[in-house]
Amino acid sequence: MSLYKSWTDMVVDYVKAKGENAFWQEYSEIETNIYRDLLAKHKTALTTTIADLSKKYNTTDEFIMGFVDGINDSLKNPYDLEKVENNTDLTFDLDLEKLYFNMLDAKAEYLYKLPQWDGIFSEEKRKEIQKNYKESKIVRNDSKVGRNDPCPCGSGKKYKKCCGKNS
Repeated sequence: MSLYKSWTDMVVDYVKAKGENAFWQEYSEIETNIYRDLLAKHKTALTTTIADLSKKYNTTDEFIMGFVDGINDSLKNPYDLEKVENNTDLTFDLDLEKLYFNMLDAKAEYLYKLPQWDGIFSEEKRKEIQKNYKESKIVRNDSKVGRNDPCPCGSGKKYKKCCGKNS
């Protein structure tokens, strides 16, 4: 069984046994500690293994695999998670703007408000990324039919005289 599968199975079992809040409390503590270290040394890509991170942060390989799963989309070279083993060399070469954006998307305030971000992006840059994030969530209907446009039903009439008559 792959380490990734072990991670997903462990989450299900953990939540059943201890509850979702307990899971997120433990996981977010591990995640926060790792991100503090990664962001503090953001100019250098960290190369390590899941086993080494497990020892360093006093946790299981499955929780570290969960961290890798979470950060994977923010890496310049993402990994095929199904192939990652606990002794696979991993290089965390971060796209920092994408990482910040993804933290916003995950609603992980405890991560995107870490003080280490102060040394990476200015307040203005963070606001710009936040603005881009908010704009990415806006749904726009560009195909709105105007009153005087031909009706989309194909009748040949103006919309206001056809399907839009009762609008």
